[in-house]
Amino acid sequence: MSNIHSTAIIDSRSEIDSTAKIGAYSVIGPHVRIGAGTRVGPHVVIEGRTTIGKDNEIFQFASVGGVPQDKKYGGEPTALEIGDRNTIREYCTLNLGTVQDAGVTRIGNDNWIMAYVHIAHDCQIGNNTIFANGIQLAGHVHIGDWVILGGLTNIHQFCKVGAHAMTGAATRLSQDIPPFVLVAGSPPAAHGINAEGLRRRGFTPEQISAIRQSYKTLYKSGLSLDEAKAALAEEEAKAVDAAEYIHMMRSFLDMSDRGIIR
Repeated sequence: MSNIHSTAIIDSRSEIDSTAKIGAYSVIGPHVRIGAGTRVGPHVVIEGRTTIGKDNEIFQFASVGGVPQDKKYGGEPTALEIGDRNTIREYCTLNLGTVQDAGVTRIGNDNWIMAYVHIAHDCQIGNNTIFANGIQLAGHVHIGDWVILGGLTNIHQFCKVGAHAMTGAATRLSQDIPPFVLVAGSPPAAHGINAEGLRRRGFTPEQISAIRQSYKTLYKSGLSLDEAKAALAEEEAKAVDAAEYIHMMRSFLDMSDRGIIR
């Protein structure tokens, strides 16, 4: 194939679309599948049961589909799934899943993953996220759509970050972040909602105002968590244009296992 550099080492059992490009000295394992238009730079290693969709770009020295950094892993046939149009920059490490969880690490579509990011086993990443340099995700972390993680953010295993949330640089998370909330610091604290991000994504002023009020109910009202949930339910019932977003926040609170940063 003319799109594969002559120095690349490609296992004959791998499945690579004829329009994909593989750079010099890259290594592709036997159980790897790479979709149309995906570009793999030089010196990239892709191994394990890894499926990569269309029009991704993986830069040099990335390690994709490596075995989990988990002592319980015993060679089980777990997987890594990467969607479409993702950018994965230099020195990123993306590991396979484990049988103790879903068995699959998943990366959605249109994500921008900067250099030195680690995405551990069984992480579930949504769509349209931005991960700045040096972010470290422990195992089983869930990241919602449109999340922005500031550089050097560290996230404890099993934590969840809700859709449209944002962290400041060098934030250390050991609890969950509800949707829309801006968190920074170590120890971390909430600092309002990601209003600018919502404006850029087309949220109306009325929707942003309703989301901001929900934030105040959760963080500024002095209510207990259960009381805040009840108050949010009332706000959802009254909200016309923003009911689905308040519902997102309420649903997230119900499924939070580690508790939220509050």
